Amino acid sequence: MKQLLVIGSMNMDFVTHLDHMPAVGETILAQGLELVPGGKGANQAYAMGKLGGHATLLGAVGADSQGTKLCDNLASVGVDVSRVLHLGDAATGMAVIGVQPQGDNSIIVLPGANSRVTPDYIRQNLDVLEASDIVVLQLEIPLETVVYAAQTAKRLGKQVILDPAPAVAHLPEDLFPCLDLIKPNETELGILTGRPYEPARLREDALSLQAKGVRRVLVTLGGAGSYLLREDGSQEFFQADPHVTVVDTTAAGDSFVGALAVSLSRGRDLADAARFASRVADIVVSRPGAQSSIPYLEE
Repeated sequence: MKQLLVIGSMNMDFVTHLDHMPAVGETILAQGLELVPGGKGANQAYAMGKLGGHATLLGAVGADSQGTKLCDNLASVGVDVSRVLHLGDAATGMAVIGVQPQGDNSIIVLPGANSRVTPDYIRQNLDVLEASDIVVLQLEIPLETVVYAAQTAKRLGKQVILDPAPAVAHLPEDLFPCLDLIKPNETELGILTGRPYEPARLREDALSLQAKGVRRVLVTLGGAGSYLLREDGSQEFFQADPHVTVVDTTAAGDSFVGALAVSLSRGRDLADAARFASRVADIVVSRPGAQSSIPYLEE
């Protein structure tokens, strides 16, 4: 099995359940508050560990109880967190998540220690990058770090996957040729292409990313499944399970990425990996919570 490396964010999630998202100037009451481990990088690494992958996480937390809890939680599923930074002068990152009755969510992130995941930190841990086969990145850490890590990983011959979330309208042009795979959802695809997502333009929009140098594009489409554009221009749709009752979509995208990477690390081709990731995401959205909703491989 190949070695997986996640370079990304670690947050403590403050999850509230809402009747609806508040409008500008509106005050609403939430139903309860949960504190649960999260962060896109941590969620993806946790999914990899829980699904039997060999994963290491590079990231940063504060020297506080929340940072300790995040690391302990990842270590409990076999993720190597030995190189995670523990900073005395920064707080662990936080996210405030509002979950609506139909399971959709909105997220506000306070980066905290995540802003200290710098290119220098990656250089200091170059041996970890060299020992890895598949490198997974997101955009909750400084963009310059993402670009440096992707360029370095590509130079070392590693497979590089980018989950472009939270989406950035103008990613550096020199990032795209470093990516073996980019995995936006439909909203992120619209931001990346500069126009609202339209199903009829899905192939055209994916081709526009490929024209920038990305080898393959995999777009997750919520309840509609996902769409793959390969490097040769061939395409494939993967259907979501129509019988799944959506409870909470938190961590669905992160678990999809983690499951995809684990499947690729076992030598599966991208189409098989996408099907496996879709099944994992189906389970995740049928349960409440973030990391707690991610299934074990046996499930």
